[in-house]
Amino acid sequence: MRCEVVAVGTELLLGQIVDTNSSWIGEQLALAGIDSYFQTKVGDNHARIVAAFRQALERSDAVIVCGGLGPTQDDITRQAIAEVMGVDLELDDEVAARIEAMFGSRGRRMPMNNLLQAEVPVGATAILDPFPGTAPGLLCPIGDKVLYAVPGVPYEMRAIVEQAIIPDLRARAGVTATIRSRTLRTWGESESGLAERLAGRIKALDVAGNPTIAFLASGIEGLKVRITAKGSDDAAADALLDAEEVELRALLGELVFGLDDENMEQAVLAMLEQRGLTLGLAESLTGGLIAARLCDVPGASAVLRGSIVAYASDVKHDVLGVPEGPVVSDTAVEAMAAGARRVLGSDIGLAVTGVAGPDGQEGHEPGTVFIGIDLGALGAGPTSLASRLPGDRQRVREFTVITALGALRQQLLGVDGPVGLG
Repeated sequence: MRCEVVAVGTELLLGQIVDTNSSWIGEQLALAGIDSYFQTKVGDNHARIVAAFRQALERSDAVIVCGGLGPTQDDITRQAIAEVMGVDLELDDEVAARIEAMFGSRGRRMPMNNLLQAEVPVGATAILDPFPGTAPGLLCPIGDKVLYAVPGVPYEMRAIVEQAIIPDLRARAGVTATIRSRTLRTWGESESGLAERLAGRIKALDVAGNPTIAFLASGIEGLKVRITAKGSDDAAADALLDAEEVELRALLGELVFGLDDENMEQAVLAMLEQRGLTLGLAESLTGGLIAARLCDVPGASAVLRGSIVAYASDVKHDVLGVPEGPVVSDTAVEAMAAGARRVLGSDIGLAVTGVAGPDGQEGHEPGTVFIGIDLGALGAGPTSLASRLPGDRQRVREFTVITALGALRQQLLGVDGPVGLG
């Protein structure tokens, strides 16, 4: 079974919207054991959409079309599908009633053009969105092949693909095996460094063939090591994942900070909460980004006392007690960490300063970052580390967040031993 993805929308071609839907659908197809060799983007032009659908159906057994199911004039996916099927559109009364009820429940008047979303090609079946969206998906048999259509709104698309399309595709393909993945999140080693650490394991898995591992650099989310296993059912696949996770953790050790969706912020907050410790921040080049990321974690208020965004030099001096002199230095960042702890009344202080770019500062190149940690509540004074981070201004700021939190995590892991960042 080969399934192709076609994304509809001129905005995708113009780069106004990044097509994350197609990549996500591709991942789900792979996990379901469905081959996918092509992904296509096409603008909001009827003739070109029809041509794209026909080409996809010529070379694939199934096609998933994403986008163009809305109520506006440029939403013409339904009409294009009807032409490819050689049929007319007809109103689906159940879908129409659902759309009307949705507007009524919100106390809003329904524009009549929303009923366009209840039109379905003759012979096709509407796939109702489990979320309160107005656009249903479509299941359209075309000869011995099938074309599915899903809304472009990501959360609506994902629900329909997961709950309706993937099960239908697996049934059509006769797929009985299960493919499952698990991701170890790491920080502190480069992608090539990880590959070197795991070289022996990778070689062994290449011979065995199942499971497999792959690397994915994900910026502020860390460097991911994804394990993928195939089994006769979920339990069999999970058993392979469990065994391989044990192998990889033994090789990677403390580099692993999280599993699947667990990020560095969650890991650090959990460690601090378990120890009954509070955290105060002093941020210069990150401008509050560390605090924002921590605050995204439910329950962060049990640990985070606050953040002082000391962007201007005089704020560093007057509020945090940084001594006169360079503000991009180990001395400055250690004083910032101590100041954050003192001003915010926290057990631990974490501070960052540096040069995000594009220009240098105080003789430092863009990407130069200093991180300070004051573990005063644990009997240690301020320490610091310097790092040179890659990328543009935004990437430097994001890398600083995970680097600083990763440094604090390492300090907490080694709190029973020598305290120091160097």
